[in-house]
Amino acid sequence: MVKYQDQRIGIFVDVANMYHSAKNLYGARLNFKEVLKVAVANRRLIRAIAYVIKSNSSEEQGFFDALEKSGFEVKYKDLQVYASGAKKADWDVGMAVDAVKLADKLDTVVLVTGDGDFIPLVIYLKEKYGCKVEVISFGRTTSGKLLETVDDFINLDSDKKFLLNTK
Repeated sequence: MVKYQDQRIGIFVDVANMYHSAKNLYGARLNFKEVLKVAVANRRLIRAIAYVIKSNSSEEQGFFDALEKSGFEVKYKDLQVYASGAKKADWDVGMAVDAVKLADKLDTVVLVTGDGDFIPLVIYLKEKYGCKVEVISFGRTTSGKLLETVDDFINLDSDKKFLLNTK
């Protein structure tokens, strides 16, 4: 896909999805700063939003601060713990709503997630707003149907620069 300097882009990052994919696939952390750089690709960044879940662990605030220092606006949601012990942490609706709210100010929407639940959002953004939609994620954990729907895909499996060693 051709990327123009005056192209207005918005980046929406499903942090939990990407964090766990990097950890499970490579035993590493994702280099979110590098992901942002590749996503922008010398285009005009309008917003870069990272959606995080707060679980009150000791190390998470440092991680959230690092996201902000890397150039992301960070949106927080508390981890829900139910009486049964089940836990739920989901930003899908919040990401989708923000993408729709900003779509008329964007030429390209970049979703940093491999979650197939975003397929209806991709279709809507393309049909209603004429936006190009790109996905950045680990190919090995990305929905094949999502890949069929988007205009461009950057596979984080392709380059180790996207990983930070956890040791």
